[in-house]
Amino acid sequence: MRLFGFGKRKTAEGEPEVGAAVESVPTSEPDPVPEPAPEAESVSDAESAERGWIGRLKSGLTKSSSKLTQGIGGLFTRRKLDDEALEELEDLLITADLGVATAAQVTKYLAKTRFGQDVGADEIKATLAEEITRILEPVAKPMVIDPARKPHVVLVVGVNGSGKTTTIGKLAKNHKDAGLRVTLAAGDTFRAAAVEQLKVWGERSGCPVIARDTGADAAGLAYDALTESRGRGDDLLFIDTAGRLQNRTDLMAELSKIVRSIKKVDETAPHAVLLVLDATVGQNAHSQVEIFRDMVAVTGLVLTKLDGTARGGVLVSLAEKFGLPVHAIGVGEQAGDLRPFEAETFARSLVGLE
Repeated sequence: MRLFGFGKRKTAEGEPEVGAAVESVPTSEPDPVPEPAPEAESVSDAESAERGWIGRLKSGLTKSSSKLTQGIGGLFTRRKLDDEALEELEDLLITADLGVATAAQVTKYLAKTRFGQDVGADEIKATLAEEITRILEPVAKPMVIDPARKPHVVLVVGVNGSGKTTTIGKLAKNHKDAGLRVTLAAGDTFRAAAVEQLKVWGERSGCPVIARDTGADAAGLAYDALTESRGRGDDLLFIDTAGRLQNRTDLMAELSKIVRSIKKVDETAPHAVLLVLDATVGQNAHSQVEIFRDMVAVTGLVLTKLDGTARGGVLVSLAEKFGLPVHAIGVGEQAGDLRPFEAETFARSLVGLE
């Protein structure tokens, strides 16, 4: 089963309605009956939502795309693609957080196919979008659940301030709206604000939230949450966690303890470990992936706050280096602003193409 997936409904094109017959007038030829105007093609709610999301994504990535498009435009105004131009382009791509490997691949491809020729900015952007899409497509994967698991347990990790708790709330609402039974566990017991924030999202989404007093044992809460969620026959259980990297040893011990507690109820859990990353940290996201990958077996990524940074290209270098599935990206505060990750849409938005 796809988790957090969105599809497009196909609408059938209707037949035009046949006009009613006009009563004949005995004194003259009847006026011709005008042909009815063709009905406007209907647009489904899903298609409308998809168009709206693409618009928000392009708008959210404006800071990132402007950095690239202005740089490329300054470098290439019908300029011959020589060694100097390639070196300048590679430097631009690296400073845009695309990463050294990606920058090298793009310039190598251009050197092979267009070296010595006049090229324009649009050609460079199109080539860049194609290369980014190629890198990202293998990691653009929805999070999935096994219907036999009741519930499917998702442990959500990340540093404090990454948008972890908000991401859980958005995911919960989207899954609840899709008809799943969802429970939230406020496992970041050291921050009262995180617990209260999750309770707010629980009210918005209609999902029960299991919480304890500030400072309570997070592992014990996780155990109780899974027991209660299983008893209700839930489809999905999200467990929030603390993210205090300044106490890395303590955090690793706490996460390990949570996992052990969960396994006492279901030895196959957690079924997914989701790492939430804040795009504004740029290349520091690499070190966060490495740290949490060592602490707990991360199975997928969510990148948030893409609308507040010029460092959106970091997602490309993360995909190139780690190859972890990217389940969703966020460009705003509303639940609808967190959507499944699509490689080509992101790539074209990142380089400023329609």
